[in-house]
Amino acid sequence: MIGQSRIGKKPLATLCRKMSTSLAAGVDARTVLAREARSARGPARRRLTQINDDVQRGGSFCDAVDQTGKYYPDFFREMVRVGEESGHLAEVLRQLAEHYEHQVQLRRALLQSLTWPMLELLLASGVIGIVIFLMGAIPQLAKNNIDILGFGLTGTAGLMKYLAFLAACGFVFFLFYRATTRGVLWVAPIQRLLMRIPALGGALETFAMARLSWAMHVTLNSGMDLRKALKLSLNSTHNVLYTQHVNGILAAIQSGDEIHEALDETGAFPIHFIEAVQVGEESGQLVESLANLSSQYQNEARSAMNTLTVLLGVAVTGLIAATIIFLIFRVFSFYTGVLDDALKI
Repeated sequence: MIGQSRIGKKPLATLCRKMSTSLAAGVDARTVLAREARSARGPARRRLTQINDDVQRGGSFCDAVDQTGKYYPDFFREMVRVGEESGHLAEVLRQLAEHYEHQVQLRRALLQSLTWPMLELLLASGVIGIVIFLMGAIPQLAKNNIDILGFGLTGTAGLMKYLAFLAACGFVFFLFYRATTRGVLWVAPIQRLLMRIPALGGALETFAMARLSWAMHVTLNSGMDLRKALKLSLNSTHNVLYTQHVNGILAAIQSGDEIHEALDETGAFPIHFIEAVQVGEESGQLVESLANLSSQYQNEARSAMNTLTVLLGVAVTGLIAATIIFLIFRVFSFYTGVLDDALKI
């Protein structure tokens, strides 16, 4: 599941925007798909060509998208089906485009803010690699089997092992990121732990609530079945703190509870989110309330992104500082050891 190819947020946002604009202008869906299939690049081209071929043969757009497997997100596929069946595909795609564009903007802001700390981390890692290599490349050091760092790594062989370790760390981080975005169960304990960290947990909660409120607004406004809408919306948070309650919430709705009651029974959702849903249900304007709530959470998500950036920056800086301090102590320890040996002679 983790290794399956999936479309990125940016190309998906671009596709949704182009299709919504063209369909709203009255361009036939077959013409739009044929054009997008020709202009696509990379893995997306094969999927769009497949979709285009199916539609040209008379199939529906939503069925053609389903035939591509998990390449497109579940939420996207379900919303496309609702949009096509209701005759509001252009509007649905426009809302999806705005959502994915917002996600891309948040991710770009995070990456830009972390560029310098990550360069510093790479520089510190590079210095360690150079020291490891020189301890085997300089004849005097290699002859005496000197290991300043105490890692047991010297020369070219040591450098290769060190680079393999860094590559393994990078792969583990990438694996965790992919597993988190795809809802793999083994990341659940890690997510619960992260949510308990005060500032970080608050930021992650804001991101989840922003996705949830937006998804509920879009799905309920589209006329989708309530239980399916709630299931899709909860799963869109990609946060086990909320997705673990999907079955319980659906069972409560089935038994006759209101949405806010079902959410409140879990004890997992912020009180102001539940109160906003309750006001919307009691006033008969739930969709409008969710739209306002989504807008508020998206604004808060920008502030939460700043918080997350600061926390990650501090973590990276702390890692760099710890590395430098470790190197200083190791070199000092090695130097004092050499002096002690010289005095004994």
